[in-house]
Amino acid sequence: MSQTLFETMGGLPVLQRVHKIFYDKVYAHAWLKQFFAGHDQKAIEDRQTSFMAEKMGGPAAYTGKDIKMVHEAMYITPELFDLRNDLLEQSLQEAGLDEALRVRWLRIDNAFRKQIVKDSVESMYDNDWKYKKPIIIPKPAESERETPADR
Repeated sequence: MSQTLFETMGGLPVLQRVHKIFYDKVYAHAWLKQFFAGHDQKAIEDRQTSFMAEKMGGPAAYTGKDIKMVHEAMYITPELFDLRNDLLEQSLQEAGLDEALRVRWLRIDNAFRKQIVKDSVESMYDNDWKYKKPIIIPKPAESERETPADR
């Protein structure tokens, strides 16, 4: 019997390590962290781990909301998605995954791009929202994006 991608990746310990590294980066990033204000990082890491474990054929069943529903009120531009993708790729490298596994992981992650990225602010208003306020976070000025490591 052949291994699932989940097993090939190294199972939950590897997914947990990647998501810890990744969300440490996200929560430290001047722009991306604003989308997670008020949300517990560990809870986000756990949900993302179970989501990816399920997508990779692992035993962990994702019980969170549909990915499109979770992101529907967020104005996520192609630039934001690419930035997130870059941080994920860095995290995969830091976690020690070889290139072939990084490519496979990123392919799965990028499969959800169309469900998350918005073409324009106007496209967000095509939904019939009565109780949701759009989350639109402008790109911080260059001086605001600086982190202690950059100084």
